[in-house]
Amino acid sequence: MHRLLLILMLMLSSFVGAMAQINTDRVMMIGRNALYFEDYVLSIQYFNQVINAKPYLHAPYFFRGVAKLNLEDFQGAEQDCTEAIDRNPFVVDYYQARGLARIHQGKFQEAIDDYTKALVHAPENIGLWHNLSLCRMRQEDYDGAGHDIGQMLAVSPRYVPAFLMRSEVRLKQGDTVSAGKDIEQALQIDKYNADVWSTRAMFRLKQDMYAEAETDLNQAIYLTGNVPGHYINRALARFYQNNLRGAMADYDEAIKRDPGNIIGLYNRGLLRAQVGDDNRAIEDFDKVISAEPDNMMAVFNRALLRAQTGDHRGAVEDFTVVLDEYPKFMYGYQCRAEARRKIGDRKGAEQDEYILTKAEIDRRNALVDGDDTDYTEAEGEEEREKTRKRSNKNVKNYRKIVVADNDDAEQKYKNEYRGRVQDRNVEIKLEPMYALAYYRKESDVNRSIDFHKIIEDINEEKILQKHLYITNMEASLTQEQVKQHFTSIDNYSSLIVAEPENAMWRFARALDFYQVQDFSSALDDLTQAILCDENFVPAYFCRSLIRCKQIEYRKATEKAEETGKSESKLISDSPQVLDYELICADLDKVIELAPDFGYAYYNRGNILSQQSDYHAAIVDYSKAIEYNPNFAEAYYNRGLTYIFLGHNKEGIADLSKAGELGLFKAYNIIKRYTEKEE
Repeated sequence: MHRLLLILMLMLSSFVGAMAQINTDRVMMIGRNALYFEDYVLSIQYFNQVINAKPYLHAPYFFRGVAKLNLEDFQGAEQDCTEAIDRNPFVVDYYQARGLARIHQGKFQEAIDDYTKALVHAPENIGLWHNLSLCRMRQEDYDGAGHDIGQMLAVSPRYVPAFLMRSEVRLKQGDTVSAGKDIEQALQIDKYNADVWSTRAMFRLKQDMYAEAETDLNQAIYLTGNVPGHYINRALARFYQNNLRGAMADYDEAIKRDPGNIIGLYNRGLLRAQVGDDNRAIEDFDKVISAEPDNMMAVFNRALLRAQTGDHRGAVEDFTVVLDEYPKFMYGYQCRAEARRKIGDRKGAEQDEYILTKAEIDRRNALVDGDDTDYTEAEGEEEREKTRKRSNKNVKNYRKIVVADNDDAEQKYKNEYRGRVQDRNVEIKLEPMYALAYYRKESDVNRSIDFHKIIEDINEEKILQKHLYITNMEASLTQEQVKQHFTSIDNYSSLIVAEPENAMWRFARALDFYQVQDFSSALDDLTQAILCDENFVPAYFCRSLIRCKQIEYRKATEKAEETGKSESKLISDSPQVLDYELICADLDKVIELAPDFGYAYYNRGNILSQQSDYHAAIVDYSKAIEYNPNFAEAYYNRGLTYIFLGHNKEGIADLSKAGELGLFKAYNIIKRYTEKEE
């Protein structure tokens, strides 16, 4: 995620440094810190300050556009990128970002124009060719897309998404043989890519090769078990093989991972109804109707189930909703008449029966078009298919399994335009460092609570503005939270003036500076806090983390600059020498003062692992686990470190424990390395 974001931030430091004064430089750098660490709302505030001070600069408009892009304000992102281009039309990244913003607004031709301009200056940029090809596909310009994909493969002959895109293009052109060859070639290049297996599975489903499609989807699920669509598609393959229990199990798995999956809920409701599990089928249709109140087929299915379970009044209500929408659906009147009789509404039942009788007479006398009115639930030849597309609104198809429309069923490679921040692939990388922060993301699973007495004692003293958490899942700030922290900085500044030797005031203000991504000011305050109290454990821990983040940002930007062939160098965020020795020295001090503070061992293990000192890292992760036997992240990182050393058996054991404790992505890594062991 960070790498993609940084590629959009290339070649810009020289512009900022040459045109801005010191204060503007500093605000710009803090904004870029916030942007890199995904604090998008906060970063916008900083870029606003630069723009207000020097509206002629182009870079802050671009960075603000990138932040808006990540917040899905695509119109605002496009406007900001246009402002940047108006001020400097020679930076490729500006066109790339604006093209992405336009794609998300459906402005494919305008995006094509942007990518075409950018490619004049960067003809070997795979991301540009990737997005350009997808735009042409969305415009159904398959010849143009094929040409662009050919250019992309000329630049990068082993780029798997290009083969998958070309297979889709060839399918649209009716060339199934060539499409199949492209998929097979992609599989030869990368057999660990779940998208390739999923694509071949969908290709085989279209050819009615259901058993083979199921086998491919087994492999896709094996590689990435958290993608609901893979389970939905495997359920379809199993359904076509009359394996209803297997299909239902797959819908269960899909809904477990995506509780609001409409296709999964609807189809599971149908299957539950088929096996007589009426009450739970009603629950599924309730959820579908709650999300899509106009889904008349779900309403009709629920009506039938309500009638079957004795809730005739509820059934009448649902039948009425459907008939108001489809007044010529005669089978609906028949069902409602039966339900009305059972609740004693003889008059209503007779009215429904009159409508049925009149419609039948009209049909026999050829007064109405036979295709215009649905007399019974009997289906014609065309309706005997087992499935219907989601966009099919013909109420007669209420019993059919739903499949995604072509647009919905586009493969992952078609939805993930290059440059998107979201990174859904499970990367083989360490879990992040632990920090002391006011905000944390909610975990999808119930894992152990991160706790230590030192931090709880600080919270109980009620000195800080907010509750302080130990977390490695920091959350971004909202607009209101940003304001609160700037106000808090002013308040603590007043207290520090009154009591300059008070370590806690320094620490508290450092936390506020940290939250607003002003790392240099935070480091200054933490250093002062330590000078005031050399035994202040949280200050050492926070300082080590901030220094590590500075190194992470610096290394990532330098790597991105090399990728972008930029000649500029980043302005240093701090005059201090940033190296791992300083970080480890702070963590050593934490361990000396609080030997049971397991998060210090964990963070030091991360530093050692990053320096390829794997044996020492394993010792630290083991100490962290010793103090917290349920430390999932420590098991996960120790498992990866064992694998880095080639000790796959020990690594898999640790990853298994991490998965057991709630880090489910560990199972993806286990599958990959189990296969290698075999």
